[in-house]
Amino acid sequence: MVWVVFSGMLGDSLEAGGAPIPLLVREPLRWRPRVPPVAVTPDEIGALLTDPRRGLEVVSDGAVRAVGYGGELRPGAGGFEALGSLPALYPEWLGDPTFASTHRVRFPYIAGEMANGISTTRMVVAMARAGMLSFFGAGGLGTARVEAALRELSETLRSSPNWGVNLLHSPNEPGYEDRVIDLVHHYGVVNVSVSAFMDLTPAVVRCAATGLHTDPEGRIIRRTRLFAKVSRPEVAEKFMSPAPDELLRVLLEQGRLTADEVSLARRIPLATDVTVEADSGGHTDNRPLTVVLPVMLALRDALSRRHGYAERVRVGAAGGLGDPLAVASAFACGADYVVTGTVNQRSVEAGTSDEVKRLLAEADLADVTMAPASDMFEYGVKVQVLRRGTMYASRAAGLYEAYCRYDSLERIPTGVRDRIERDLLRAGFDEAWAATRRYWADRDPDQIAVAERDPKHRMALVFRSYLGQASRWAIAGEPSRRADYQVWCGPAIGSFNRWVAGSPLAEQQHCTVVQIARNLMEGAAVVTRARQLGSYGVRVSCAGNYVPRLLS
Repeated sequence: MVWVVFSGMLGDSLEAGGAPIPLLVREPLRWRPRVPPVAVTPDEIGALLTDPRRGLEVVSDGAVRAVGYGGELRPGAGGFEALGSLPALYPEWLGDPTFASTHRVRFPYIAGEMANGISTTRMVVAMARAGMLSFFGAGGLGTARVEAALRELSETLRSSPNWGVNLLHSPNEPGYEDRVIDLVHHYGVVNVSVSAFMDLTPAVVRCAATGLHTDPEGRIIRRTRLFAKVSRPEVAEKFMSPAPDELLRVLLEQGRLTADEVSLARRIPLATDVTVEADSGGHTDNRPLTVVLPVMLALRDALSRRHGYAERVRVGAAGGLGDPLAVASAFACGADYVVTGTVNQRSVEAGTSDEVKRLLAEADLADVTMAPASDMFEYGVKVQVLRRGTMYASRAAGLYEAYCRYDSLERIPTGVRDRIERDLLRAGFDEAWAATRRYWADRDPDQIAVAERDPKHRMALVFRSYLGQASRWAIAGEPSRRADYQVWCGPAIGSFNRWVAGSPLAEQQHCTVVQIARNLMEGAAVVTRARQLGSYGVRVSCAGNYVPRLLS
């Protein structure tokens, strides 16, 4: 018979003959209970697991298997064999402890950036005040809105270091990256998450290297910590390595970096934290986390040995994290921290419409698909979006097909042109270009000059106007454009909906970004404890033994 016995909080011990016995007992011992253990069912032991902060002892009498828990134990002949001990397990202890100490947070958890301000300042403030890290979703926003958000956050959170902003790669607007980094440095933002980069740019290197200096002990101190979101080893290697000399030289010659900053940048990895993005919403390569994460961890270790880093690059996991079992699995695979995105769109603080939140609440695992990306439309890059309840994916694919097939708006056949003007643009090509031109006149006038020389580029800008507005229609809940909503979404939404069904988190008013985070981390600790018990022959289902609840 097998029993699971609570032995108190971490640091407690069992007593035998007046001498304390440490919790972590590995050699076989014989135990006789002062109070016989009470046999319980697997369901009952599953209920006990909801408090993983209590240490457990696992014992057996070698007979019929059962589970139970008891009180004080003393060894004795003919008693019970101690199979093993499990110390207390706190959600805060999952992942790499340096993540919490470096970023001054409670949990190794990030509410990731969602572009176009879906990750709102309200979300960032809520997470920061709960002791967790999050990023404002600056991708796709004009610099005026980004500056307003950074001003608000810096004034509200003041010197708090556990928040940041994201920088989405903009290959068609290189000046935009520099303008955002200027704002980052002006407002003293400590954390910057860069995503969708296939190669390094001067703006990214400048972001990481500006302000590098040493303390009295000679340790290199960063002014800005760079988080890099990647899905390919060749890209990860660039961020895990020191900044390339050619970019450092250019920035030095331009006066954007000092000689001391360049010298220090050659000794440290560009990024402090690299997030491995698996099957996520938005930009993704749809790679399984269990395949790509081990590769990235091995790459990190190899580069650390090659360069002799004094600091260790932390590797986190993102994509497909919709329930505690997925989060626990990411930590079990070696992730130093986890990042959620898709599921946070259901939160109270998410900057999207109630209609989109309703669509997300009804989505299942298969209700997602790939569609052309507005920011990298010409390159054929795709993003993962919600399929259920919207026609965006098929309509955007039709635009990309027309872009590839024809050289200009004027060369598009009448039938195709009529459908695009009527169903998508809801305007003639000339009217659509006039509106597009006004937009770029404010954001980046150079785009207009290129478009007037290159009809293909003009067509791309007009088509991108539909793709870009599709996400804004979704955020605003524009009723006349419901069929065109672009909602970045991964399959994690399906697992999340199944997990929270019937719990307080299924109700919109309780589904806050902090409640989602706390329940995922608490549940991951419970699942981890269940797996630990399984190694001692105590079979408890990992799935379903933690129901979301309101946590404080």
